[in-house]
Amino acid sequence: MKVTIEYEEADEARDALDGYKWKLAVWDIDQLLRSTTKYDKSIISHNEGASSEEIEVADKLREEIQGILSNYGLKLD
Repeated sequence: MKVTIEYEEADEARDALDGYKWKLAVWDIDQLLRSTTKYDKSIISHNEGASSEEIEVADKLREEIQGILSNYGLKLD
């Protein structure tokens, strides 16, 4: 498939071209939060396990990210 898109502004073209990088960045954030919820790996204190509050916040943030992506018709997998 071949798609041709024209942009009047360089910033708009850059945004379109960087779409995959944005997906990878959000994926990395989700995986960082997942490591907290699944493996008790703390983001705050790298030498210790995650607290129950940190796990709860990480889980809630993952849910919020998924909700935001869903509202835009996007998904990470």
